[in-house]
Amino acid sequence: MRPVLVAVAFALSASAVHAAGLPNGVVYSANEGDGSISEINLTTGDVRTAQIAVLPHNVQISPDGKTLLAVGTSVVKAGGHGTHGGEGKTSDNGTADSHSGIDAGLLILNAGQLDQVPETLPAGSHPSHIVTSSDGRYAYITNADTDRVSVVDIQGKKIIAEVATGGYPHGLRLSPDGRELYVANVSDNSVSVIDTESLKEAARISLGKAPVQVAFTPDGKHVYVSLRDEDSVAIIDTSSRKAVKNLSVGRNPIQLYAAAGGSKMYVANQGSDNNPDNTVSVIDTKTQTVIDTVVTGKGAHGVVASSDGGFVFITNTKDNTVSAIDTSTQDVVATYSVGPNPNGITYRSIP
Repeated sequence: MRPVLVAVAFALSASAVHAAGLPNGVVYSANEGDGSISEINLTTGDVRTAQIAVLPHNVQISPDGKTLLAVGTSVVKAGGHGTHGGEGKTSDNGTADSHSGIDAGLLILNAGQLDQVPETLPAGSHPSHIVTSSDGRYAYITNADTDRVSVVDIQGKKIIAEVATGGYPHGLRLSPDGRELYVANVSDNSVSVIDTESLKEAARISLGKAPVQVAFTPDGKHVYVSLRDEDSVAIIDTSSRKAVKNLSVGRNPIQLYAAAGGSKMYVANQGSDNNPDNTVSVIDTKTQTVIDTVVTGKGAHGVVASSDGGFVFITNTKDNTVSAIDTSTQDVVATYSVGPNPNGITYRSIP
């Protein structure tokens, strides 16, 4: 794909509440409502929002922290990401899924200067989520309407493989050792396990209703999977590749992420469009029990943790905010106003 020239305008936005003691880092939210990315400076509390060339559903910082990867559909042609799998009880922005088969892209931006013209690479059809290989050379992107994961060689600037998955692949994460990708298949009620060396599906694990996202524990022994349509989280033993437990959480859980040294798993409960939830369920990964519920903002959706695991950040799609949770107290210690309909979120540490 040819590079796309993008007019980028920054807007400063003060946080509603900001607390000292947050790590020296930056949080980025993918604002699907208007095709922008918000950049939160945790040291100062300042928020800058930049318009980009796609309606981003997901963002991911590169392993070296130098580039920000965003996936989405053309601002001109697309109406939004739509629902996670069509039939579910919740959607991202209440619009119909309108971008099957239209032009889509992967943007590579300078993480420190989002106003630079980004590079645009192919991302397949209906790109939803993105993660990178451990060395940052490859990007793995779910394509929901073709039931594939696209593998993009970032250096070579091309798609090198299309890996078949279950129906409507959405969230995905790379194992800590980099050998496997776990992919949540929303309409197939399963998780695909992809071998990153052979780039083939090695296994498919049957689960409950509408798995949306997955999250590894740092030791790689377990994968937690949000089951949107049954308000629960399944726990997979990666050695046996079988679900070993199911935990009830809030309504319509979407994203989840390990923090606090891997001792806790944070699950964002989005709820429905008409009745959004505003909670985050906290799971003790040792006892595999829900130990707390944190109130954030309406439509809690995206989850990421700081590098030290001391804080978790949540996008609230209906409130257009990002909440910061102290993982030692489970208190919301800061709230930031960002662009409309924030979905995906990622964290960059600043040395």
